[in-house]
Amino acid sequence: MKCNTLSRWLWMVGLLLGLTGCAGVTVRTADPANYLAERRSDVLTSGELSPDTQEALRVLDLDTKTCLADAPRCYYTIGNATGLYDEQRMATLAELWVLQGRQAQQAASLPGQRTQAEVQAWLEAARHAWAYLFFTHRQPSERAFEDRQLQVRDYYNYAVQQAVTGLFELTQRSDQGMPTQVGPWEFTTDFSGVWLPANKEMPFEVIPATSLRFSGLRNQYRRNGFGAELVAVFQNPEEARSNQLAHGLHAGPPMPPFQESLFPAVTVVLHFGGESLQEVLSTKQIRLQAFDPFRVRQIAMAQQQVPLAGNFSSGYGLWLARSGFATQALRTLIGLSNGIVTPTIYLMQPYDPNRRTIIMLHGLASSPEAWINVANEVLGDENLRHNYQVWQVYYPTNAPLALNNYAIRQALQHTLQRFDPQGRSRASQDITLIGHSMGGVLARLLVSNSEGRMLTSVTSNYGITARGSKDVARLQDFLEFQALPNVGSAIFIAAPHQGTDFANHRVARWISNLITLPFSMVQQFGDITRTLAQASPRIGKQSLLRIPNSIDNLSDEDEYVRTAASLPIDPRVRYHSIIGNSTPQLPLTESSDGIVPYHSAHLPGATSELVVPFGHSVQEHPRAIVEIRRILHRQLLEQNNK
Repeated sequence: MKCNTLSRWLWMVGLLLGLTGCAGVTVRTADPANYLAERRSDVLTSGELSPDTQEALRVLDLDTKTCLADAPRCYYTIGNATGLYDEQRMATLAELWVLQGRQAQQAASLPGQRTQAEVQAWLEAARHAWAYLFFTHRQPSERAFEDRQLQVRDYYNYAVQQAVTGLFELTQRSDQGMPTQVGPWEFTTDFSGVWLPANKEMPFEVIPATSLRFSGLRNQYRRNGFGAELVAVFQNPEEARSNQLAHGLHAGPPMPPFQESLFPAVTVVLHFGGESLQEVLSTKQIRLQAFDPFRVRQIAMAQQQVPLAGNFSSGYGLWLARSGFATQALRTLIGLSNGIVTPTIYLMQPYDPNRRTIIMLHGLASSPEAWINVANEVLGDENLRHNYQVWQVYYPTNAPLALNNYAIRQALQHTLQRFDPQGRSRASQDITLIGHSMGGVLARLLVSNSEGRMLTSVTSNYGITARGSKDVARLQDFLEFQALPNVGSAIFIAAPHQGTDFANHRVARWISNLITLPFSMVQQFGDITRTLAQASPRIGKQSLLRIPNSIDNLSDEDEYVRTAASLPIDPRVRYHSIIGNSTPQLPLTESSDGIVPYHSAHLPGATSELVVPFGHSVQEHPRAIVEIRRILHRQLLEQNNK
């Protein structure tokens, strides 16, 4: 009896369980990292559709596989079926079009072989992202704290990047200029917001800045906002080699003493026609607009003011990576072919008359690569970037200081004259010089007044005075000079103002004897090189049987550098010193950075002096970079308080 009762009860429990079914919901805990990764993952970060898009598809009884199997029907369903509101529709369609564009890329028969169908997919992705951002019922400011809006902004930026680079590739293949139509889409273009280098109409390459990663750059600086961050490359490898050769041999017409930025940062946006959601979804009219992110921080999009995206490191990094400076600088030092014989002023960004100019001069056997992180960190600072532009002087470090002082002055004056003939712009006033090592000595010469001392000293030391006034006259242009009137401040870094005994060591003397001036340089400076070659200069007690070179000039026994150390710096120039110290066990006055002793780098009367526990390449030390930024910020503050 009991068994029958128990069986009956078990049968009833089973019946009840069968009627109610299994538990509909189970629960598990997720840590914050997993939760955020799941919520913020999408087609760009994980390759899978975002949870929001998957949710929208489930609402309409769709899934990714069936949707992409018949994309037109799926897109029509999403665009018209009830159950979704406009923000969901536009965001979902934007992400699906991004997925379709990526699949089109992966299906290409050749890497980088772009097609019109792929470009049109990216245009659709950008169009639907544009519609979500500006033509649904809420304003962007009302969604400011929502993850979904950031995702859709990224879909827009990425789709614009892919569409524009795809258009550029189609243009390169067609050889007919920028297309005005792709399929049913009609384009107008506006490049008035960018400064194109002289005689350049179309770049050789357009590279997504977000795709570039650099070793050697401490940081890669950018600004969040709207638009595709690109690097426009206006020089192909053959042209680069030709320019280097021309600077070395003066082949063909004379080269200008400056080079505009050939790797400028550009941010591109696409504007879609229409004043309502329906008009935007039906338009085939697009306006492509390009901007210089160094100059422009906000733009109007669909009658909204929005921040413009910008990448401030990639163009600079790409220029250095492709420059070949390291090899060329060494070839220059020992006078081999394919070196340089004249200084060139490199503009790091397109010239801006409204920003102050920083001019950087590298040291011996070096090049603009000496400033890799200094320039990048200065331009990574929003306030400094808005107020300064960087020029870098690349000069032949085998030449005597007198020749480089003269040639750099000429190059700077011609460059300023080219961009600001009247000399009235902010860019031409209160220039800041920053010089490292031998570049610091040259920077000091540029802000000094010779007052006849240099001419007297050199002619006497070389035994020229007794040979006649004609020889003295030949030297006068190179040895008589005034401080550059445009310069208001200078920063000297590890500069051997009074020379260094390192230049007297056996290895340094051996290297010095290897250095020769190339024939093209001898031709260029004509009379002065012949005059010096006929003289008998001395380094201390040692007579030279050749023209003294840069290493000779850096000796603490060299008469030129000794006299240079005595020249007065123009009183209107405020100057600062940054000095390395690799011998902390010694008293400061006896210390050295391994190359330059403290007593040679120290300058009485400096507005500030910072000693950094580091070697001769102290300009790359973070503390030195922080100090440079401090000085530049201070200059802006003082200017604003005037």
